[in-house]
Amino acid sequence: MEEEARRLLEEGIRKKLISPGKGELSTFPNGTKVVFHYRTSLCDGTVLDDSRKMGCCSKPMELILGKKFKLAVWERVVITMRQGEVAEFTCDTKQTALYPLVSQSLRNISAGKDPLEGQRHCCGIAQIHSHHSLGHKDLDQLQANPQPLVFTIELLEVLPPGSFQLDVWAMSDKEKLDFVPLIHEEGNTLFKEGKIKEATEKYYNGIACLKNLQMKEHPGDETWVKLDHMITPLLLNYCQCLLLQSQYYEVIEHCSSLIFKYENNVKAFYKRAKAHAAVWNEVEARADFAKVLDLDPTLGPSVAKELRTMEERIRSKEKEEKGRYKGLFDYNTPQATATTG
Repeated sequence: MEEEARRLLEEGIRKKLISPGKGELSTFPNGTKVVFHYRTSLCDGTVLDDSRKMGCCSKPMELILGKKFKLAVWERVVITMRQGEVAEFTCDTKQTALYPLVSQSLRNISAGKDPLEGQRHCCGIAQIHSHHSLGHKDLDQLQANPQPLVFTIELLEVLPPGSFQLDVWAMSDKEKLDFVPLIHEEGNTLFKEGKIKEATEKYYNGIACLKNLQMKEHPGDETWVKLDHMITPLLLNYCQCLLLQSQYYEVIEHCSSLIFKYENNVKAFYKRAKAHAAVWNEVEARADFAKVLDLDPTLGPSVAKELRTMEERIRSKEKEEKGRYKGLFDYNTPQATATTG
C-alpha cells in the first residue's frame, strides 16, 4: 500500500481513503470493465461535475481498461481501489489537462446530445490549445487556466473481461459497423411495441456510434458520405421519437441540419413542419408542409389533416385569449373609484 502511494505521488497523484472497500484488490487486466460514480472539484472545493446529479439521471461512469480513454488518470487511479471503496484523488495539472473536453462529452451525453458536439476534427491537445468555447463557462475557464483537480470516486463494480457485453463506445470500428444495423432493428422493434424512450436510446446510440466513426474521416470524402447516409434514417427515427415526447425544438434543430445537407428529404421537412406547428410557428409550418407537397404530392391527405389540426389549435388558442381579455377594455364596465374619508 505504501509503495503504491509512493508511485502515485511520483506521478502527481495524492490518494486519500474515505471509505474502505471489500475483498481482494483486482489485478485489473485489459478488458476489465469498471463502473464508478465520480465528483470532480477544484482544489478550493468548487464542484464541476457530479455523476449522481448530471442530467436527469444519476448514471455512473463505465470504463473498459486498456481502451485508451482520453482521461488516462481515471484508469490509473481506479486500479488502486477495491470494489465498494470511496477515495479522493488530488491530481496535478499534467494529469488533468484534457478534463474540459472529457467533461464536455459527458455533459452532452447526460443531456441526450451528441457526445462529440462542439469538438473539432483534430486531436485533444490541439483542441485544448484552440480558442473556441466548449459551451460551458466553467470548462472554458478551466481550459484557459489548467489546474489540479480533485476526483472523488466510488468504485461500484469490477467486471472481468468476457463477463459483459461491450458498450458501443468500447467497440472497434468494425464491431461498430456490424452493430449499427442490429441496434437499428432493435429500435424499430421497441418503437412498434410503444416503448418510445427505449427506442430513442437505441437510435441515439446508433447515431453516436456512426458519428464517432465519421469524425475519423474528412468531411465530404466517400467514406464520410457513406456514413452520413447511414446516420440519416436513424436520425429521422430519433426525431419521430422526440416528436412523441414533445421535444419539438430539438426536432427542428436536427431536421434543419438534415435539410441543409439533403434539401429534398421529404421526411425531414414533414417532421420539422409538425414540430413548427406544435410550437405555434404557423408561417414556418405552412412553408414546410408546402415543400412536402411539392416533393411528394401523394402526401396531400396527410398534410391536409395536419393543417386542419394546426388551424383548429390556433382558433382554440385565439378564442381562449379573447375570453381571457374580455371586458378588460370595456368602458361600460363599472370601474372602482377611490374615496377619501
